[in-house]
Amino acid sequence: MASRVDRPVVLVVLDGWGYRESTVGNAVAQARTPTWDRLWARAPRTLLDASGLAVGLPEGQMGNSEVGHLNLGAGRVVMQDLVRIGASIKSGAFYQIDAFRQACAQVRTNDGTLHLLGLVGDGGVHGHDDHLLALVELAARERVPRVALHLLLDGRDTLPKSALGYVRALLAKTAGRAEVASIGGRYFGMDRDQRWPRTQKCYDAAVRGIGPSTDDPIAFITGNYDRGVTDEFMEPAVVMRDGHPVAAMRDGDAVITWNFRSDRMRQIVRAIALKEFDGFDVDDRPRLHVATMTQYDQTFGLPVAFEPFSMAKIVAEVLEDVG
Repeated sequence: MASRVDRPVVLVVLDGWGYRESTVGNAVAQARTPTWDRLWARAPRTLLDASGLAVGLPEGQMGNSEVGHLNLGAGRVVMQDLVRIGASIKSGAFYQIDAFRQACAQVRTNDGTLHLLGLVGDGGVHGHDDHLLALVELAARERVPRVALHLLLDGRDTLPKSALGYVRALLAKTAGRAEVASIGGRYFGMDRDQRWPRTQKCYDAAVRGIGPSTDDPIAFITGNYDRGVTDEFMEPAVVMRDGHPVAAMRDGDAVITWNFRSDRMRQIVRAIALKEFDGFDVDDRPRLHVATMTQYDQTFGLPVAFEPFSMAKIVAEVLEDVG
């Protein structure tokens, strides 16, 4: 029988704490940290790599809090959703996923619009443009009549004024296959602290087709830059064509959200999809078929493309077993 440990063992995670010998731009090294200095000098220690392949991300991809916590809790390298999704696109399995194809079938049957909503850019923390482009390709293969893009601008996991380049590239790559229907910063569409007025601005633009408007996504971005507003904080706007919204959501349409990280998508998806939602008035909400890239909340009951996977013998289980 394994001997029990008489004294407690505590796993303490210092979010954002890293090691680099140079003090230039290094807040940790420049700070006064007597407790840390004492532990570093006297206790056994080692260094861990918290990015790239070491934590189940593509080589060169920065880590983040969710990735770090998942690997620490598992006690092993965990293949991240960014890698899983990328591998499925490369293999072609992505284009056979039931959750996606059912959404496309819904749109075909109703001669409706497939709405794609998510974060723009290649930050890789919440989403990735490659996944959006794969969904546009899927829609073409599935003969979807219309595809509308609802773009959330980053500026937090990417540079504050990087949206202009990302959106220009997306417009070029999706020309003739999809149109931008709404656009705005993640500060609104990806709030996670129940600040519902923010979520409602995104909802109004994407679902209702009401609010500030623009007839040119590029002009929308540059106009905000001229006013000193960076990507994250751009107030959501409806994209107009001939005086009408490009694609407000209608009965029989389908929505696919392409963010793979769940925490900042729960609020907007609740507003779009859940009957019991009460964050603000959605009595006029159309009947929509909603699918998500990953499981945002197991209580949502929505079709999910990449289901969560379980692991045996995680750190907590091993510690419990040995007492």
